[in-house]
Amino acid sequence: MSTELKGIGASAGIAIAKAYRLEEPELTIEKKEIADTEAEKQRFEQAIHQSKSELEKIKDHANRELGADKAEIFAAHLLVLSDPEMLNPVFDKIGTEGINAEVAMKETADMFVSMFESMDNEYMKERAADIRDVTKRVIAHLLGVQIPNPSLISEEVVIIAEDLTPSDTAQLNRQFVKGFTTDIGGRTSHSAIMARSMEIPAVVGTKQATSNIENGVMVIVDGIDGDVLIDPSDDVIAQYKEKKAKYEAQKAEWAKLVHEPTVSKDGQHVELAANIGTPDDVKGVLENGGEAVGLYRTEFLYMGRDQLPTEDEQFEAYKTVLEKMEGKTVVVRTLDIGGDKELSYLNLPKEMNPFLGFRAIRLCLEEQDIFRTQLRALLRASSYGNLKIMFPMVATVSEFREAKAILLEEKEKLVAKGIHVSNSIEIGMMVEIPSTAVMADQFAKEVDFFSIGTNDLIQYTMAADRMNERVSYLYQPYNPAILRLISMVIDAAHKEGKWVGMCGEMAGDTIAIPILMGLGLDEFSMSATSILPARAQIKGLEKEQAKSIKETVLSMSSSEEVIEFVKKTFHIQ
Repeated sequence: MSTELKGIGASAGIAIAKAYRLEEPELTIEKKEIADTEAEKQRFEQAIHQSKSELEKIKDHANRELGADKAEIFAAHLLVLSDPEMLNPVFDKIGTEGINAEVAMKETADMFVSMFESMDNEYMKERAADIRDVTKRVIAHLLGVQIPNPSLISEEVVIIAEDLTPSDTAQLNRQFVKGFTTDIGGRTSHSAIMARSMEIPAVVGTKQATSNIENGVMVIVDGIDGDVLIDPSDDVIAQYKEKKAKYEAQKAEWAKLVHEPTVSKDGQHVELAANIGTPDDVKGVLENGGEAVGLYRTEFLYMGRDQLPTEDEQFEAYKTVLEKMEGKTVVVRTLDIGGDKELSYLNLPKEMNPFLGFRAIRLCLEEQDIFRTQLRALLRASSYGNLKIMFPMVATVSEFREAKAILLEEKEKLVAKGIHVSNSIEIGMMVEIPSTAVMADQFAKEVDFFSIGTNDLIQYTMAADRMNERVSYLYQPYNPAILRLISMVIDAAHKEGKWVGMCGEMAGDTIAIPILMGLGLDEFSMSATSILPARAQIKGLEKEQAKSIKETVLSMSSSEEVIEFVKKTFHIQ
């Protein structure tokens, strides 16, 4: 009898595979006296050999999938495992003190970690982190405990986790990882957004996936309806295989629209763009018929590493995206670190409420070395395509002016050095803070464009953390308060002859699309996999009819009223 969990369908599709629990293992060490020390030394050697073999595979995968810079981390780990200064004391402890290898390894490692951490030298402090990681791996092998690592997966699985960080998700191998399910998270959590961009079916926020699903059990993840079935019968598997086939057939129909423009039934064009996190994501944009990149989240360049990316590394990434898009618009968001996206190497102070704290443009205006490096890389790359730059989390006009002034200052310096910089870069900003939406008429005089980030705008307007299941009922994209703010921004921009995009998840939402068309949104940017379904929907809508509902939805009193009205008017299931 299969068990069913209900969650949030975060990425459409059906996955049927064995469960793979991705969790940090419990490494409990007990000190033991060893009679046969030679056998214990051999056991330690075997654990070292296993760890090396594992790290080689991880290094190769990182090099292939993530680049040489990420692979360097694992090269450093392999050096630790070959260092006699690290290994000989462990063998000595086993031989002379007659203690078990786990304890000998931990005591030796703790001594080196403590020594390196006390040094006033960043390189040595980094070596301490390497030793910690390697030690954990070796001890896990000695204890017979498996360390899950997504890059080592070599059979078809469904990942089970409490949550997945963006870097966890980025390392999933699509060939073998067929889907995932988590205890926490929502449709707009980073793992969900990454899953959509990677086209991996996902159900998040089940609350009990990790407590109910054992390693190796068969699991069905239904990312369409938000269901997870544990240990399903053959009949249930057959039903879901049929559902999967129907969904694949629907995708094949959408695929026919790849090279078609996004035009409504009455001949009005809107731009359908995609949100990306890495240069590799451009492939999905083009395969799904994206007309632009409406949001390039540059923070992924800074994550999953132990130091800031160099100007040249960033330049290469931006240049690659611009070239691959072959003249189509690429809107790059400058660094948006903070909230749930931390960088260990920046040593930022812990904050009570990081989402409302020192992040995004606030961090960049204070840490100007980081900001200027990124801006120089962007400006240098600008001559390789159609670049637009936007600043995130802007709350005041003076913040925008300061950020723009720094950008223009860096441009002047580059031009003075004879470096070619495009003269047609548009400079815009994200609208994700209610104060910005309310003041949109003033901002519209300063910017070239707006991009509305609804994921944050909704949570800030409703004062409801989008990651908190207990207040998730307040995450209401169709609430008239949100729709009024969006309408204010679009109207203010159009009055000044500026264009408005939306890069929040709302842009690809079936119910939101006719509303946003009616409000006059110019560009819809979404996960690449949402583009073709959105194009199919827009082709069946009349923009004039969508415009006619504007006043009605803005005058409604609740989200439920709006949903019911839109479904009925546009025959949405």
